[in-house]
Amino acid sequence: MAANLKNANPFVLRYALYVSLVVTVFVTSLLYILGLSEPLIILAFFVLSLISSFLILRVGIENYVLKLIKEVYSEVSLLEGIRFTGSSVSTDLDSLTSDIEKFARGKKIEIETLKIREEYRKDFLGNVAHEMKTPLFTIQGYILTLLDGAMQDKKVRKKYLERANKSVDRLLYIVKDLDTITRLESGSQKLYMQPMDIVELIESVFEMLEMKATKKDITLVFDKVYEHSVWVNGDAEKLEHVLSNLIENSIKYGHQGGTTEVTIEDLTEDKLIIRVTDNGDGIAKEHLPRLFERFYRVDKSGSRKEGGSGLGLSIVKHIVEAHGERIYVESEPGVGSEFSFTLQKTENSSSKSTAELNASSPE
Repeated sequence: MAANLKNANPFVLRYALYVSLVVTVFVTSLLYILGLSEPLIILAFFVLSLISSFLILRVGIENYVLKLIKEVYSEVSLLEGIRFTGSSVSTDLDSLTSDIEKFARGKKIEIETLKIREEYRKDFLGNVAHEMKTPLFTIQGYILTLLDGAMQDKKVRKKYLERANKSVDRLLYIVKDLDTITRLESGSQKLYMQPMDIVELIESVFEMLEMKATKKDITLVFDKVYEHSVWVNGDAEKLEHVLSNLIENSIKYGHQGGTTEVTIEDLTEDKLIIRVTDNGDGIAKEHLPRLFERFYRVDKSGSRKEGGSGLGLSIVKHIVEAHGERIYVESEPGVGSEFSFTLQKTENSSSKSTAELNASSPE
């Protein structure tokens, strides 16, 4: 009993004492009137009254509180797997408080996440509208000009239709990139992983962008001569997109007569890193954390002049991460920029099978 009193809820014990005192005073008065007032009897009655009051109040309050606890748990969907039978009120209240605090923290995080997503959604829709507005208005302007009479002039008609066609191409470019990044973010974009020679792929990209580089007198080079193939595991088409974007950006924002250098280095025993370095204007430090965000532009006026959907680096990041790899950027204004990403090393499975085939062929 001493242990029960020691662990009892102070609230229950205090009110049990109040009830016992009131009842004892009443009974003592009655016994005094009847001439039966004995101190031992009164003391014994007080003790019995205190014990009885304590037990009755404790059970009653406990049942009432447990009922409220169950209702609260039911409201916040936290009742699963919890049993109250045989538990004390204080234990259940502690459990309830702890669980509700966890629930509140979770909801707070969820609300903050939803707010961030809502802001992101607003920014995204605003950016899409802004990117598509310019070519749409341009197309509309040319068409209205032609309808107003310029269509009769063959030279003007051809020139305006060609310009409108360029704006249509820009719209298609934006829509295609939006579709690509949506599939990458949703995980519906499949990767066709296979062994591939990364040196050969880079050389192919160099050839593809040679004319653009020549117009700005920019030299596309490796850091050294790679006499042997370097095999990695990846989706050749997607990695070509990554390399094309990074090298094309280095040409767009590189200095006239500059250089774009591609380096292939061993990072660990089973990974290598591809570096694309230029000696262009560079990027200010404050822009680097947001560089891979959708539609983020460092120099909006320059970006508009150079074109692009504003999704290129975001798509690059998603492709690299879809390979389970990482992409990095380092830049210093006035010195240049370096974009780098990791890839998994592998062996050329076809070379082994070819060697085995040649070994088994008759001489």
